[in-house]
Amino acid sequence: MPRVPRKIKTIAFVSLGCPKNLVDSERMLGLLTADGLVITPNAAQADAIIINTCGFLEASKTESMQEIQQAVELKKTGQCQRVIVAGCLVQRHKTKLLADAPGIDRLVGVFDREHIVQAVRGEPNPADPQGHFLGKYHQLSTELAVLNQDDRARLRLTPRHYAYLRMSEGCNQGCAFCTIPSIRGPLHSKPIAQILAEAKELAADGAVELNLIGQDTTSYGTDIGYQPGLAGLLQTLDKQLPDVHWLRLMYAYPSCFTDEMIRAIADAGRVVKYIDIPLQHINDRLLTLMRRRVTRQQIETLLEKLRKWIPGITIRTTFIAGSPTETDSEHQELVAFVRAFGFDMMGVFAYSPEPGTAMGKMPGQIPDVVKQQRLEELMLTQQQIAFAKAKARIGQSLDVLLDRPAGQDDEDGWVGRWSGQAPDIDSTTLVHGNGFHAGQLVNVTVTGSDGYDLIAKQPRKRSKALPVIAGH
Repeated sequence: MPRVPRKIKTIAFVSLGCPKNLVDSERMLGLLTADGLVITPNAAQADAIIINTCGFLEASKTESMQEIQQAVELKKTGQCQRVIVAGCLVQRHKTKLLADAPGIDRLVGVFDREHIVQAVRGEPNPADPQGHFLGKYHQLSTELAVLNQDDRARLRLTPRHYAYLRMSEGCNQGCAFCTIPSIRGPLHSKPIAQILAEAKELAADGAVELNLIGQDTTSYGTDIGYQPGLAGLLQTLDKQLPDVHWLRLMYAYPSCFTDEMIRAIADAGRVVKYIDIPLQHINDRLLTLMRRRVTRQQIETLLEKLRKWIPGITIRTTFIAGSPTETDSEHQELVAFVRAFGFDMMGVFAYSPEPGTAMGKMPGQIPDVVKQQRLEELMLTQQQIAFAKAKARIGQSLDVLLDRPAGQDDEDGWVGRWSGQAPDIDSTTLVHGNGFHAGQLVNVTVTGSDGYDLIAKQPRKRSKALPVIAGH
């Protein structure tokens, strides 16, 4: 006998992918809870399961499909009545997902997250006879696209004391390896007043660290005629957010990085002296092949300026190992560059030939085993640098923002980050002591290191604490 459908009351939510996707998840959760739906961490006890997918790389597609299949199985055997799939994978593959996982009940594209409640409730969508909310983004006006980017009223998944603040959506760079323009569309910057309103809401909710994100943060404002650009945005946020202690810039693009931006980072007191600037490679031929619009000389000039004009700046970057036609000598050029420059933080991805990208169709694809070897050589090179940098900080005094207890017992100490450590992707600082709380800013002395991470203790007379922030 078929099951009698019950009213949807409880939701399990799976959020995959990058911080930009996390913001979308938080906005959808805000809409769901405002409608009276209850979020549960136990998918087996949920009436509906939502998976906000990542579709940037094939590996992320695989992870997303695994989560979808698990949800479909729960619908067959458990309490779940509906499976809703949202996010980048939907935008990239659309209704092909229904053939791959026929148990999906509704698809919600990245630009139709505002309709997540309707999707959960099973309400019809007159714009699509199949009832899906795929978001015909390229037919939207600029005004509507910007309006859809309002990220207020979120139910945040990050700890209360830090949050991600999205400045823009989409990208105009057109890198030959990247799928983002086909998923998220061209660049659409948020008006500065909207960003400021969102920042103030996050600060009022207890966030003392805001991490500024977008596909290309250095191009901010170019599409909406905002002449001061990123520099103007940083200056405005620095002046008008008295309750925020750290503003951190992520995902900067090297070819768009101006002197005015460097000066703004140097002069703005709340902007931490940290920059995440994915470089992808250093060889000129490969940079051209990737359509990066920058040369090795320009990259080196920019990095020298950053270090000279912002003393003590932490520079994080990302590289791609094993791009099509990359030779051994070009790889060794990159290894030598990494060794010589000494990045503070670094990530490496093995090249993934993504369908629909220019490089994905190129001849000269590198075998996976070679890509992995090159990745490991780059990371081992960086490991030596990072370990040495961590040891060199012993004896230094740092302000550390505490994130969570290190263990079950408060006496195990607390895990935190100094301003040169971004959440989720960088190393951490273990602060010995007890009586702390999440969101507290403490001055510590570094006493040791453990690989990438720092170990510290709090001096008796040099502490600075923020007001207690209640957790979720």
